[in-house]
Amino acid sequence: MDIVIRGAEVVDGTGADRFRADVGVKDGRIVAVTADERLGGARVIDAGGLVCAPGFIDMHAHSELAVLHDHDHLAKLGQGCTLEVLGQDGLSYAPIDDDTAPLMWEAIAAWNGRPEGVELTWRSVGEYLDRVDKGTPTNVAYLVPHGTVRMLAMGWDDRPPTEAELALMKTLVATGLEEGAVGLSAGLSYPPGMYADTAELVELCAVVARYGGYFGPHQRSYGAGALEGYAEMIAIARASGCDLHLAHATMNYEVNAHRAGELLKLVDAALDEGIDIGLDTYPYLASMTMLAALLPSWSVEGGYEALATRLSDGVVRQRIIHELDVTGTDGANGVPVDWERIEIAGVVKPELRHLVGDTVAGAARAASATPSEYYLDLLVSDDFGTACLLHVGNEENVREIMLHRTHTGSSDGVLHGEKIHPRAWGSFARYLGHYCRDLGLFSLEDIVAHLTSRPARRLGLADRGVVAPGMAADLVVFEPGSVADRATFAEPRRQAAGIPFVVVNGRLAVDDERRTDALAGRSVRRQPHR
Repeated sequence: MDIVIRGAEVVDGTGADRFRADVGVKDGRIVAVTADERLGGARVIDAGGLVCAPGFIDMHAHSELAVLHDHDHLAKLGQGCTLEVLGQDGLSYAPIDDDTAPLMWEAIAAWNGRPEGVELTWRSVGEYLDRVDKGTPTNVAYLVPHGTVRMLAMGWDDRPPTEAELALMKTLVATGLEEGAVGLSAGLSYPPGMYADTAELVELCAVVARYGGYFGPHQRSYGAGALEGYAEMIAIARASGCDLHLAHATMNYEVNAHRAGELLKLVDAALDEGIDIGLDTYPYLASMTMLAALLPSWSVEGGYEALATRLSDGVVRQRIIHELDVTGTDGANGVPVDWERIEIAGVVKPELRHLVGDTVAGAARAASATPSEYYLDLLVSDDFGTACLLHVGNEENVREIMLHRTHTGSSDGVLHGEKIHPRAWGSFARYLGHYCRDLGLFSLEDIVAHLTSRPARRLGLADRGVVAPGMAADLVVFEPGSVADRATFAEPRRQAAGIPFVVVNGRLAVDDERRTDALAGRSVRRQPHR
């Protein structure tokens, strides 16, 4: 054997009871799981008192650039993640062309930064995945991003596509799926994806259905219109025949307190109807996004340059402020913005770093300005690259949704910024420690299944997500009594505790809590079928 994990309590990912066994790894595969013989190998890990489980699958990640330039990538490896699903929220870096590459570089700088040494040398989904195949810290699956596709076909226009534009979008989606993407994502509260109507999404999802992929939308609202937004996504799945996976399924803001059951009733009815539907969540109350996301959709038509011009018009500026403060914008989930709950998490301009950690309301008071006016000025002065934390969640809703029979785990982890959300470094350890061990909401066997075999099934991966002979050797070894998230809002980049060993494709990526030199991650491409 290349690696033997000796005497572990194996929680195999299926939900079955744990059992003690040796796990043997050879040539990137699990070749033995046995209690009947003592395996030997080049590296033997004494796992007495430890749990061996399949590597965790992050169903919603934003690591497209991080996996290319951050060798250590301990945000994910340090909490046992061996596979990340990228291309989320309808905005990512493939497919692009020479014109849209710089636009996309700027459009999601608040999520991914502008890391030195990283150039968008690829153009297609396949070329990006080929770059991943040169070696990355974790494995990568990819969703074709609807907003990026729409930008390629018709720019930032707020209108339905022409017949030719829709045909081009369908071709781009099909090509991405042919090249190995696992489905289609959408960001329906971000421009330009938010300009798409239901009919457009049904047409594109019908293409995805032919290839056996799934639709993973960030839907139109997680606030005042949350239930209507979820109902629309289910209607799209019904009309297109496409599998549906609800990204970071939450019910946020006071307007949705104690209403998780209404969402789950919609999901259960769809399941009973025969629609293949699932969801993922991160185990925290706050959310994180780009500060510009709070704007009304009409104000961003044409891109950020057009927006900057609009903001110089006093009448238009006051219309935006009225929507932000009084009626609620579609970008801010239909709820008037509470600037005391909007925390500045990251900036592009070094001279603005002193604002990180302050709320928009607090920064505005210091500048003797109203919050909404200050907000608009900050966007312009930081080239629309500011990131923010939104403290808008509800614990009862978070717990109820994570207990659902289709639930899978995710981090939604933005890795760029001075004060990132701790979910990027802590989500999976938090599920194991806080929600499983400390609160007892799950058995260990159950929560491991949420984080492994369930997402593997959604991704169509028959050889991952379970500890069994013949499976890919993606494994995590952890101490069930001490595993815990250590990342906090004050110190968000703290490695999780109690996870000493992580194996990616048969190579030790984390050895006794220390990062090795292995870059064993590769693209995980769903084989398309029609």
